[in-house]
Amino acid sequence: MTGKCLPEDSIRDAEQLEQMLSEPTDEVIATMGRLEGDILILGVGGKIGPTLARMVRRATDAAGVKRRVIGVDKFITPELNEQLESNNIEPICRDLLDPDGLASLPDAPNVVYMAAKKFGSMGQEHTTWAMNVFLPGTVCQKYPNSRIVAYSTGNVYKMVPIDSGGSTEDSAVEPLGDYAMSCLGRERMFNYFSQTQGTPVAILRLNYACEPRYGVLVDLAMQVMAGEMIDVTMGHFNVIWQGDVIAMTLRALEHAATPPKIINLGGPETLSIRKTAEQFGRLLDKPVSFTGAEAPNAFLNNGQLGHELLGAPRVGADQLIRWIADWQSRGGSTLGKPTHFQTRDGKF
Repeated sequence: MTGKCLPEDSIRDAEQLEQMLSEPTDEVIATMGRLEGDILILGVGGKIGPTLARMVRRATDAAGVKRRVIGVDKFITPELNEQLESNNIEPICRDLLDPDGLASLPDAPNVVYMAAKKFGSMGQEHTTWAMNVFLPGTVCQKYPNSRIVAYSTGNVYKMVPIDSGGSTEDSAVEPLGDYAMSCLGRERMFNYFSQTQGTPVAILRLNYACEPRYGVLVDLAMQVMAGEMIDVTMGHFNVIWQGDVIAMTLRALEHAATPPKIINLGGPETLSIRKTAEQFGRLLDKPVSFTGAEAPNAFLNNGQLGHELLGAPRVGADQLIRWIADWQSRGGSTLGKPTHFQTRDGKF
């Protein structure tokens, strides 16, 4: 099934996009066939959650396995509720910070932890730390015997030279700002409970998921379309197709360990903001202007280990750029959530 639904240059509409994002690889189907028990997704209402839940269901069905796929979030709209139920995914609306709400959740031997706070962290630091540090601890207490895959971020690393190949899993962590520090705190909580309870955990440090409605490439394409000046100070970045992120996330369930297994998720390329904006300019037939000068370092993530353990990305950056340029040129919808990838001071 790998790559069967991936068009060359144009994604027709949101329905085709969702089909592509949730298409399981043969390896994901095999993983779902080997795993035992239900799968619980905490934070299913985020950018990645709905399509991840759908890939779980598609891969589970393709593997001929019977299991509940359960999606939990505080904000489950009627539209999302219908979307999940129509794909045989059980939606549960709960505030995970409410002890009674968390306690009432069903048991599950497999948990994908996606609940987090990033955008709007400034001025809401207390909520950021509650979501990113306190909640992981209570989730581990609720699911001590479950296998857990938890999302983190490459922002826990320091900025590294652009020719370094990016931070590896062995690189020192030096988080900058409340958001990054709280994300490292999340990792520390999973590590603590993994080692004290024996809970197997995999921690995924992601830089950066992208699809035509969201991501660094979408931010750049929208700036080019609007004729805005492109700031190149944060001059380089990594990007990875969201469908590949989801497939790698589900395969990571088999790599959960005690102490936690840390795996970077990122594309193989180190991309230039300037060159990528110029490519969008050519594809969109728009002039491009720049401000600032490229810094010698950036938040860069070496995803080689993830490719070895969880599968190499099926979609490269050039393909993503062409899809996004076409999507933008046709007025395709976006999620309205800028990434703020230009941020260098840790203030989100």
